[in-house]
Amino acid sequence: MSVTVVTYDRVMGRWEPNARGRLAQAALALYAEQGFEQTTAAEIARAAGLTERSFFRHFPDKREVLFYGMDSVRDLVVQAIADAPSSAGPMEAVGEALAAVGAMVQENPEFAVKRNGVVSANAELRERELVKLAEMAEAMAGALRERGVPGSAASLAAETGIVVYRVAFARWIGEPGRADLPEILLQTMAELRDVLADRLASSSALS
Repeated sequence: MSVTVVTYDRVMGRWEPNARGRLAQAALALYAEQGFEQTTAAEIARAAGLTERSFFRHFPDKREVLFYGMDSVRDLVVQAIADAPSSAGPMEAVGEALAAVGAMVQENPEFAVKRNGVVSANAELRERELVKLAEMAEAMAGALRERGVPGSAASLAAETGIVVYRVAFARWIGEPGRADLPEILLQTMAELRDVLADRLASSSALS
């Protein structure tokens, strides 16, 4: 199971006729049809109506094309944390960011499911996905520090948020009817609070 966050712009589902978007769309279709390893950059470029040289002007390799839009995702989570109510604690602010990403993913579930299948089937892509998630966690931690959250607490909240997203996304992908992803995220956050509360209660009983 991939731990995909999302890698498309907010306009996904109504693609703008730009070269990067066309290449990303063509790449996903080819990867899903014939496999990542079997697909070349030249094939992707042809399917998008572009040259191979154009492909490499936009992406360094055929792996990176699957992560098109991650800068937009990082901007989204940073803004969501910044916009969270001043009274919100670190995890509440992270929850706002996750809800925003969940809503974005849900704009085009077919894309998310297809991309998840491609990434899950390739170890190199799974590794790259983890790198991108780590970068997003760092962006969230930075946004929390801007709110005055101490460094270690900011990092802990951000990393925990990524784990919550991974669990919630896996549940959502496994839903035949594709339940509401933001709602699943809220449920997963609530389960985390219950787990921590149980742990604290156990520790108190032993002390």
